[in-house]
Amino acid sequence: MSTTMRSIKETELRDLVAAWLGISIAFAILYVVYGFGSRTNLDIGLPVAIVICAVTAGVAFLLHELAHKFTAQRFGYPAAFKADYNMLLLAVFSAMVGFLFAAPGAVYHPQTTERESGLIALAGPATNVALLAVFYPLYLFPGVVGVVGSLGVWINAFLAGFNMIPYGPLDGKKVWNWSKPVYVASFAVCGSLAAGAFIGYLP
Repeated sequence: MSTTMRSIKETELRDLVAAWLGISIAFAILYVVYGFGSRTNLDIGLPVAIVICAVTAGVAFLLHELAHKFTAQRFGYPAAFKADYNMLLLAVFSAMVGFLFAAPGAVYHPQTTERESGLIALAGPATNVALLAVFYPLYLFPGVVGVVGSLGVWINAFLAGFNMIPYGPLDGKKVWNWSKPVYVASFAVCGSLAAGAFIGYLP
């Protein structure tokens, strides 16, 4: 491996870790201070919440971005995640005042066709829907495992629904541009899950 390629990979890994930690801290603040994202009554401190959110929010974010990356690579495009450190700071500070503005970075790849772009975009929310199904059974357990399950469901529902909004750089806009029927079907699933999490039909 050349020095340049090694440097690129190390930079991407650093950015992924930084974004993972930033998102985990932001969601942990929301959970501990404002009680967002869990229907359980378990009282935990911020350090424990950060660990739990690293397993839930952090993993949800990380696999969402890696799904974009690997799908782009499957189409033959070079792709890499780049963190936005200003937006990471904004995510943490916004969490302190009770809401989350989370845009910690993105996967960058060359220009693609509308179909490829739509499929690359759809891979992220689809991964969150799959993760929601993985976390849901954990909600049935008591204690910390139940908190992990509840947060895992809520966060993945939030990420799937939010990213399917057809606006700006969000995934939904790319899916909409590619295929209106695919977008409607995808938004029906992701939007319903997000609404269920917020209203309380999901844990």
